[in-house]
Amino acid sequence: MNLISLPLAGILGLGGPELIVIFLIILLMFGGAKLPSLAKGLGQSIKEFKKAAKEDSEDDDTKNEKKTEASAKPGKN
Repeated sequence: MNLISLPLAGILGLGGPELIVIFLIILLMFGGAKLPSLAKGLGQSIKEFKKAAKEDSEDDDTKNEKKTEASAKPGKN
């Protein structure tokens, strides 16, 4: 049952049987036809989140570089 390896599952203490039950409940709620579109939407959401987090960290890096450049230049007093 090592086919399902979700990092979050280990954190929450969910094993294979629990994940199968959750998948079956989702399958009953949404039906087989909607599952691919739900998975696609979830994947796009994760992709957007990672992209925004990466851009945010790059913005922080550029701000820190500008601060160090500004403090290195002597100012007029």
